Amino acid sequence: MSAVRTVPTTRAYADPDSKSAQLWARAQQVLPGGNSRTTVYMAPRPIYAADGAGCWVTDVDGDRRLDLLNNYTSLIHGHAHPAITEAATRRLARGASFPMPTPEEIDLASVIVDRVASVEQVRFTNSGTEAVMMTIKAARGFTGRSRIAKFEGAYHGSYDWAEVSLGSSADQWGPLDAPASLPYAKGTPPSVLDEVVVLPFNRTELAVARIEKEAKTLAAVIVDPVPNRAGLIPARADFLRALREVTAAHGILLVFDEVISFRVGYRGAQGVFGIRPDLTSFGKIIGGGFPVGAVGGRAEVMSVFDPRGGKPLVPHGGTFNANPVTMAAGLVAMQLMDERAFARFDEMGAKLRSGVEACFERAGVPGAITGMGSLFRLHAAPRAFVDYRSTVVSDEERARFDRLYRELLDHGVLLSPTGLGCLSTAVGESEAEYFLEVLNASLASVAGSA
Repeated sequence: MSAVRTVPTTRAYADPDSKSAQLWARAQQVLPGGNSRTTVYMAPRPIYAADGAGCWVTDVDGDRRLDLLNNYTSLIHGHAHPAITEAATRRLARGASFPMPTPEEIDLASVIVDRVASVEQVRFTNSGTEAVMMTIKAARGFTGRSRIAKFEGAYHGSYDWAEVSLGSSADQWGPLDAPASLPYAKGTPPSVLDEVVVLPFNRTELAVARIEKEAKTLAAVIVDPVPNRAGLIPARADFLRALREVTAAHGILLVFDEVISFRVGYRGAQGVFGIRPDLTSFGKIIGGGFPVGAVGGRAEVMSVFDPRGGKPLVPHGGTFNANPVTMAAGLVAMQLMDERAFARFDEMGAKLRSGVEACFERAGVPGAITGMGSLFRLHAAPRAFVDYRSTVVSDEERARFDRLYRELLDHGVLLSPTGLGCLSTAVGESEAEYFLEVLNASLASVAGSA
């Protein structure tokens, strides 16, 4: 029996005759596995959203949950922010897309250039995956080299090269100083694996040594400074400085993937760490809730996209690149995020992470929390988190965390099944306290079922 007593139950979706169940039955007829997005699949059936307001989302069966996932960190102002909604609606009424550029893309690009010291020019895409793909292509076009290096366990979107060694397990991953290049999706060509050097995250000496060994063939080293799939462990400052130094010494482009981590500071994670990469991929929060991605960097590198002299070194089209509705919504979303707003995130995020640690300790349930700024991730066990390998869980830990996730979901809190969460500007002290109350009760339930 659940130990949760003081928070509502949100389990209407589990009823065989629920609206979510009915939608799920229809979905399986027209979508493979009833799904268009692997990350939102949930057994025995997903919960279908109806609407959202601020930091709350209501499902089709009428249950309301505190949304601490925000469409996987993209909604920095929560749902249906009035100013963003008004900007998108106003632009939509004047046309949704054109075979011409619009002023809105210049305005949003200018905001990014003004904030991020390493970025002199910007080019828009439709997703973070596309943004990473184009940084890799730009690096190859600029350097004339074909291989890239990435870090074990890091997610950089659904591009074959970016997916290498995304979910490797202990029986496959090889030595720490030279992690194996492993496919994530079945059918990945062996040639892709040959083109990707895998590095250990936060292991400065080992990573630098391998980069130096492979330097002559490397176009880029791509790193997420706060990699979610690798445990949401912030990179060590000395580690990032070493990457900057070794790549610069060998003419390798340093690429920051800030699709998620751009929300940790007014100037992104690179501003917090004081590092200037050559290229950066952006996404999520810069679109105001609409599909978006962007590549930014120094003008010399970005010139590979320049069509003024004829075919560019790296041609790049896209029917919906710099879509004006996205650009209008993104501009308002970014303008609302001034330095004071980020300072509030830092304070609230630190308090929340401290509160979560206290909840685990009080319940006597093994667990931990990592993160930075407005980002956090719950873990099934406390240990010294350094790199991807240190975050891989045992079957027992996974089962215990799955129980915790379900307790939270069924009592009014929405997180990722992996424990990823984030704040939006719509979250206040009362909502943070609500989360900790539900977490306390959920942990008590997990402890009681052990």
